Amino acid sequence: MALPLALRNSMLPTELEFIASEELVSIRPTVKMEKIRFISGLYGPFVGGRLTKVPLWIAVNLKLKKKCNIDPPEWLNVEVLQDKLAVETELKSDQFVKLPMHFAEMAKVLLDVASDDLDQPDKIRTLLKDLRETRQSKIRDKLVHLNHRSLSMQGVCAMEINEVRPFFSQAMGAMIQLNVADPGLMDEPENAEEYS
Repeated sequence: MALPLALRNSMLPTELEFIASEELVSIRPTVKMEKIRFISGLYGPFVGGRLTKVPLWIAVNLKLKKKCNIDPPEWLNVEVLQDKLAVETELKSDQFVKLPMHFAEMAKVLLDVASDDLDQPDKIRTLLKDLRETRQSKIRDKLVHLNHRSLSMQGVCAMEINEVRPFFSQAMGAMIQLNVADPGLMDEPENAEEYS
């Protein structure tokens, strides 16, 4: 499959979901099973109704076989997401609310596979979309202040980094080339407020 040029320098969303599938989630098995040995480790034993932590990929596999219910992460509920969205909109444009590194990927998988285990999944989808749009707007605003030395964005998740990577890589490359051609060109003037 030929990928568009913009996607060749970054990972696909499905690849990020694959990486996020190693994150641990809690499940409530509906059947009794002995320990299961995988290359990544030993999981179980599974006792019906008792919370057990497993990687997301195991939880999804068991959920699809109707052998467990997934206990959603504490951040994946309406109240917490409403609070996060409120804080995100109040923070300055260079600050981001703290969320798990793979929150977007995990939320997508859990909403696709285990929406029946979530309270108000449609409201959660809406809140996640609003949160994502707010964060994307802040990231775009931050990219306006890009310089040839660095760009600091603390609190940005993997999916957001992946979306910015192609533009950022090209922009930094161009800025470095401009700086090599004329080192004084990229420096901030001492009286920058006169030019604003």
